[in-house]
Amino acid sequence: MTPTVITIGETMLRFTPERGRSLEGSDLWSVLAAGAESNVAVALARLGVPVGWVSRLPTSPLGLKVAGAVRLHGVDTSRVIWAEQGRQGLYFLDPGAVPRPAVITYDRAGSAMAQVDPEEVDWDYVRGARVVHLTGITPALGEGPHRLVRRTITEVHAAGGLVSFDVNYRSGLWRPEAARSALEPILGEVDLLIMSRGDFHLLFPEAAGGDEAALRYLSARFEPSVAVLTCGEEGALSLEDGVLERRPAVRAVEVDRVGRGDAFAAGFLHGYLGGGIPLALEHGTALAALKMTYPGDLCWATLEDLQSVLAGTAAGIVR
Repeated sequence: MTPTVITIGETMLRFTPERGRSLEGSDLWSVLAAGAESNVAVALARLGVPVGWVSRLPTSPLGLKVAGAVRLHGVDTSRVIWAEQGRQGLYFLDPGAVPRPAVITYDRAGSAMAQVDPEEVDWDYVRGARVVHLTGITPALGEGPHRLVRRTITEVHAAGGLVSFDVNYRSGLWRPEAARSALEPILGEVDLLIMSRGDFHLLFPEAAGGDEAALRYLSARFEPSVAVLTCGEEGALSLEDGVLERRPAVRAVEVDRVGRGDAFAAGFLHGYLGGGIPLALEHGTALAALKMTYPGDLCWATLEDLQSVLAGTAAGIVR
C-alpha cells in the first residue's frame, strides 16, 4: 500500500485518572496511546483514507502497546523504527473541572523518538505520499527530531508532494521565544499551515488585529499555499490565493477536548483532498466536534458519522 497521507511524530501513552478523581487522588487509570500526528493518522484512516505513520518506539511492551493501538484503526505502522535504546514517552492528564483547570504533565525526556536519526527513516516510503503531515511538537523534542522535520520537508517537496504543518505549540516543551526561532524557517517551507488563534498571539505578539489580520500576516510572511486559523468554539477560517473562507464551530457535548485540534487537521485534510477549501473547513469543524464526544486523544468517528453531522441528522437516538 502506498499511503495517500503520512504523518510523522512521537506518540506517548496517556495516563488519566478515573472520572472525578485527580492525579494525586486516584488509584485507577486508563492508559491510552496519544500523539498529535498519530491522532491525525487514526482519524483519517477511520474516514477511509490510506494513511501511514512513521515514528520511533522502544522494543518494549509499552512501545508495542502504542504501535498496536495505532494499527488497530487501519494505519500502516510498517515503517515504525524499533529502538533498543530510549524509553516510551508518557503523559499524565489531570482532567480538572471548572473552576479547576485541566493540567498535563509530561514524562517524555529521553524517549526513543527524541533520539531519532533522520537516516533511520525509509524515505522512499515517505516520498510516495501525496501529503505528509507534521507538527511543531517534533522539533521541540531535540536536535534529531528537528533535523527530521527539515529533512522531511526537503524529501516531500523533491517528490512533488505537499507538506501540512500544525504549529501545535507546547509550553511544557519550550518557551515561546525558542519555538518561534526554531519554527520560523520551517513555516516558510510548508504548503498547508494550520495554527490556533492562541498559538498565533503567543508566538507573534507584535501582530495586531483580529483573526483575518492574523491569517493575512501568516500568508504574507510565510507564503503557504493555504493558511488556516482555528478559533475554538468560534470555528475556523482559511486564506488561499487571497480568498477568505470561514466556518463556525459545530456544537458538541464535551466528553474530552484533548485531541480536538488534531481531529480538525484530519478533517481538513480529508476535505481538502476530496474537494478543496470549503469542504476542508466543513470537515475539519465537524470532526473536531465529533472528537469532543470521545474519551482519550483519538477520534473514533467514521465517515458515516461525519456525513451525519454535515447533513444535520446526527442528533437523537438511532434504533
